[in-house]
Amino acid sequence: MTPAPMTFRGHLRAVLTLGLPLIGGHLAQFAIGLTDTVMIGWYGVTELAALTLAGSYLFTLFLLGSGFAWAIMPMVATYAAREDEVQIRRATRMALWLSILYFALTLPLFWFSGPVLQLLGQTGEMAALSQQYLRIAGFGVLPALGVVTLKNYLAGLELTRIVLWVTVAGAVANALANYALIFGNWGAPELGITGAALASVTSNALMLALVVLYALRVLPGHQLFVRFWNPDWEMFARVFRLGLPIGLTTLAEVALFAASALLMGWLGTIPLAAHGVAIQIASGAFMVQIGLSNAATVRAGTALGRGDAAHLVGGARAALALGGVGVALSMLAFLTVPDLLVGVFVDPEDPARDEIIAVGRGLLAMAALFQLVDAAQVIHLGLLRGLQDTRVPMIVAVLAYWGIGMPAAYALAFPGGLGPIGVWLGLVIGLAVAALLLGWRFWRLGPGPLMRAT
Repeated sequence: MTPAPMTFRGHLRAVLTLGLPLIGGHLAQFAIGLTDTVMIGWYGVTELAALTLAGSYLFTLFLLGSGFAWAIMPMVATYAAREDEVQIRRATRMALWLSILYFALTLPLFWFSGPVLQLLGQTGEMAALSQQYLRIAGFGVLPALGVVTLKNYLAGLELTRIVLWVTVAGAVANALANYALIFGNWGAPELGITGAALASVTSNALMLALVVLYALRVLPGHQLFVRFWNPDWEMFARVFRLGLPIGLTTLAEVALFAASALLMGWLGTIPLAAHGVAIQIASGAFMVQIGLSNAATVRAGTALGRGDAAHLVGGARAALALGGVGVALSMLAFLTVPDLLVGVFVDPEDPARDEIIAVGRGLLAMAALFQLVDAAQVIHLGLLRGLQDTRVPMIVAVLAYWGIGMPAAYALAFPGGLGPIGVWLGLVIGLAVAALLLGWRFWRLGPGPLMRAT
């Protein structure tokens, strides 16, 4: 039986109830990476460079594998709306299977990362130091993928508060372990970058233990780990088909920003430093939109399970409206206090401080526009994922990012003579195209034909 129609205010309340803990969780996850960077930066410049290199390498491989974990959120939301606990269990188990298999296949890439990094043009010293980190941190990918899978399972059930608190616990544990193991505090050995790797593995293991205990205690009826070893190849294939495009889409977007850093490097040290700061600031604000996108995925998955197009449309409008509020607030900050925001990341004694702030001011003006189009594309992407539509959005994203965004960034920055502003304007153009195409696909196909076809 289809529930009574919900008012727009009701949809806003529902999206906020789901989305606020998810936003907090993403901010806590963001804080983990920021803490690693800051503490290793205090320890040594060489170690910071190695962590930056190793972190990019690890993050790239992790994102591809996390697509299977993210596939669970819309699947669980849809099955929960149908009150089908068997399907919830089947999908979640096979996502865990895929995560374990992916870890096993990629572990050699972490263990032998030194030669790979040298082939990519890194010095022997930097490759060796990065490998030292990756040989330990790589083992943390297994619990990390398990955490993402189970957090998305819980989010699909609309149990988002536990997702927040587990991530906060992981962030605190990571900070404490970093402080002890990097610098040798509290009687621990001084391990430098190796300590940062151990801290990462420890925090991921803690988060996995917490989320598993919660699932076993609060949701015993799902029996996630009873006869866990039994294969379910039909569901394995379904999760794989849904999850691989998600991983590739995410990888394409992250690679776009990595390539933009390369373009900035061609423009010089000051533009690259300002770009790094602006990306950090914009990424922090973007956590709001990712949380709302996740909430939109759950709402769309629930609507799909009910076959309720009105619920889908109401939830979509609410998520986009709240995304617009978040964009307005971030734009206000970027345009009114850019010097303050950029200055936080630059040493007051740095002789290049004024130059970095001057370039960063222009980049944050572009980031204001960037937030608008990026919010639109990521929320529509989340809505389509909720409808288990991932292949076409993947193609749209790759073409928009790499067929339009990156060529535009290069053309505007170099032949166009716009320099750093040109790089960011190109990114804005690519994301705007993605937003328009993904929005068109959802609003033309989502509420009606796509729901019936899925």
